[in-house]
Amino acid sequence: MYCQTSSELAEILERAVKMTTHGKVATYIPALAKASPSLLGISIYHDEEKCFHAGQTEQTFTLQSISKVIALALALMDHGAKTVFQHVGMEPTGDPFNSIAKLETMQNVKPLNPMINAGALVVSSLIKGATFHEKLGRLLDLVHDMTNVPERKYNHEVAKSEIETAHLNRSLAYFLKQHKLLSGHVEDLIEFYSHQCAIEVSCKDLARIGAVLAYDGKDPVTKRIILPAHIARICKTFMVTCGMYNASGEFAIRVGIPAKSGVSGAIVASIPGWGGIGIYGPALDDKGNSIGGMRALEIISHAYDLHIF
Repeated sequence: MYCQTSSELAEILERAVKMTTHGKVATYIPALAKASPSLLGISIYHDEEKCFHAGQTEQTFTLQSISKVIALALALMDHGAKTVFQHVGMEPTGDPFNSIAKLETMQNVKPLNPMINAGALVVSSLIKGATFHEKLGRLLDLVHDMTNVPERKYNHEVAKSEIETAHLNRSLAYFLKQHKLLSGHVEDLIEFYSHQCAIEVSCKDLARIGAVLAYDGKDPVTKRIILPAHIARICKTFMVTCGMYNASGEFAIRVGIPAKSGVSGAIVASIPGWGGIGIYGPALDDKGNSIGGMRALEIISHAYDLHIF
């Protein structure tokens, strides 16, 4: 069953927005602390004729950890699954996304999955490009292809703020470099990764990205193949098992759809054969997920019977 009208979606948003009073915006990246915690916007994209929006969907924000999904897709296209998964694992973790604990206790050091920061740093280091600008340009091109927005950009203030406060990511990167999982200069990687997370989108953009993944890498309007189907499926699988930080298991049971969140308050969801959902709600729960967005997805999943299990 599909959402039929934007007013129908607005009713769902009205129920979900009440949760924003129980969350807090991210403050460890100073530029993100400026967001209003009461904001909530939702877009649903099925195809060109079925697009619905409610709330602040024109507001732009940064991808943050959602960029990990897109970077993974690009690294897989650059090297293939065999090479990528020699450097990063496929298993979920119950630890926080920025934890170093399991790496220190592993006999054979390798980040458990591409959705935690250690794994994302390894994946980003694999993206082809002779310079930081070339790597970022290729990633922006892929975001452009998935959103069908002519010009993609990143937020300079957020990127600068992330670079200045990336002490833990630097620690992770040096640890990974010590174990020969990274090559090149750590500062170059931190600059690229910080800019990757600072790419700007809207709810509509996220919904379109979710729809491309939902249709196994095919643009729902132009029918152009943007990602190989097997890569889109790998990305969706990681979204199910690892996409909502260390709340992924509970989310899979309560909501049951592939989704990835970011600490800006963004969530992208991809429902195979149904379409994509983009959400922005900067008030976060204690796991780092949009608290209003989580509630909205739970309502939507139940209302339209979207649970994939």
